[in-house]
Amino acid sequence: MLRPVPDTDGAPFWEYAAQGELRVQACAACGELRFPPRPCCPHCQSFESAWRPMSGRGRVWSYVVAHPPLLPDYAARAPYDVVVVELAEAPRIRLVGNLVAGAGEPLGSLPPESVRIGARVRAVFHDGLVQWVPERP
Repeated sequence: MLRPVPDTDGAPFWEYAAQGELRVQACAACGELRFPPRPCCPHCQSFESAWRPMSGRGRVWSYVVAHPPLLPDYAARAPYDVVVVELAEAPRIRLVGNLVAGAGEPLGSLPPESVRIGARVRAVFHDGLVQWVPERP
């Protein structure tokens, strides 16, 4: 399976994820949240930043269901979903991941036809990665 390759700016995101925390880079000067992480604020051009904790709640903004042919390691897991989630407290920030039945559950643990745009989800963490699970009413 492919693993993230953190760069200097994004490394803290993955370090927090490994600790079970969802954090997003924020400008320390103007407070604007930004993702993907980068060295300079696109709003005020400050180079100062901090990492703000997020609730981990969001909504499915978009998704795709992957079917073979895929990379060999993924083909046996297909079909599975890949979701784009907009964060509840920062709707302009969208993260990509998989919708699963629970933390550590495999790709495809939820039927692809159950994924819906607008569905409420929350972040869970497994093996240093962010996954998404449906919010229960």
